[in-house]
Amino acid sequence: MQKAITRHGMLGSMGRVGACGDNAAMESFFSLLQNNVLDRRSWATRDELRAAIVHWIERTYHRRRRDRLGRLTPIEFETIINHEAPQAA
Repeated sequence: MQKAITRHGMLGSMGRVGACGDNAAMESFFSLLQNNVLDRRSWATRDELRAAIVHWIERTYHRRRRDRLGRLTPIEFETIINHEAPQAA
């Protein structure tokens, strides 16, 4: 694969072999999306699926508490950071 990418003058987005952390966050996200939205039912239209995905991200995923954010949800964390940033300048 690497030879084909190089031959076509492209730059691969893959990490080095064995670097398991490269895609861990996105793989975790897409696994949760798959289990909580995509596999729950059949979707009649792309718009219906798109709305379900947005709803899940905004109402569930973004409101989960993250250990790395001091047990704050991403929305709470961003609110604090955005409020503190102008004061720091």
